[in-house]
Amino acid sequence: MSSALDESPLMPDVAGMPGIRHRRVDIGGGVALHVAEAGREDAPGGTVVLVHGFPQHWYAWRRVIPQLAADHRVLCLDLRGFGWSDTPDKGYDTDTRVSDVLAVMDALGVAKARLIAHEFGAWTAFMLCLRAPERVTHLLAVNAVHPWPLHRRAIPQAWRYWYTSPLETPLLGRFVLRNVPSLTRYLLRKGVIDPAARDAAAMAEFTRSTAEPRRARAGEAMHRAYAVRDIRRLVFGRYKKLRLSTPAHILAGEKDFVLPPAVMPGYERHADDLTVEVVPGCGHFLHEERPEVVLRAAYELFAREG
Repeated sequence: MSSALDESPLMPDVAGMPGIRHRRVDIGGGVALHVAEAGREDAPGGTVVLVHGFPQHWYAWRRVIPQLAADHRVLCLDLRGFGWSDTPDKGYDTDTRVSDVLAVMDALGVAKARLIAHEFGAWTAFMLCLRAPERVTHLLAVNAVHPWPLHRRAIPQAWRYWYTSPLETPLLGRFVLRNVPSLTRYLLRKGVIDPAARDAAAMAEFTRSTAEPRRARAGEAMHRAYAVRDIRRLVFGRYKKLRLSTPAHILAGEKDFVLPPAVMPGYERHADDLTVEVVPGCGHFLHEERPEVVLRAAYELFAREG
């Protein structure tokens, strides 16, 4: 079941994005997720689902939506706790996020889709492909690590996650996100290397949204769940028994302050068709800095047999 979005919060330039439709999708358990939709339902390219990372929401994709919508049905969902979606008390672990994305697809009649996802959203997308490969034709992961990083390469880079320590700490994480907006602004600013590509209005919106009390709690819960569950699974090699059959491509920023290209090797024995591309001179928000590269990579990937 889905319904029109009753109330649209103020957001920069939304009025200037023609063709964007907003709806709330009931995924069960009293939870509804917001989806921004563009393009025709019967578009020749099929459906593309876009999933944001932290600390963003659906508006992160504003620079790629128009071109994708020319020949695809585009669904940009807000993960639970973020953007315009509901903020339930629980469900911020990766397994639940995967179920949420599948529930949105089910509710909107999407049997199979292409995925474009960033960071936390891309980690979710990898897990979705591993759980339900029949639901995904292609995956473009932007600024994301795959599930099989080599320990000898990942461990020396662990210091880059310093900012997640306060965010994943109970009570402290939500306090920081609510009361220290300079941290959110720092992450958004540092993740875009070219100053000309920084969108001050969008950065202000993401900072504002992340600081809302229940969304700040959601940010804390998501970071804590990843630290407690996903990192433990990585350390103990829980994903090594899983194989990625979905054609996939990772776009990595050469100057990504969170996930440098050095952590990318290790997937070769675990995927049928996974490639990695390093984008020179770019940071952690490639869709903000080089949307044309994301679009070019998407169309090249979609042309591969799925």
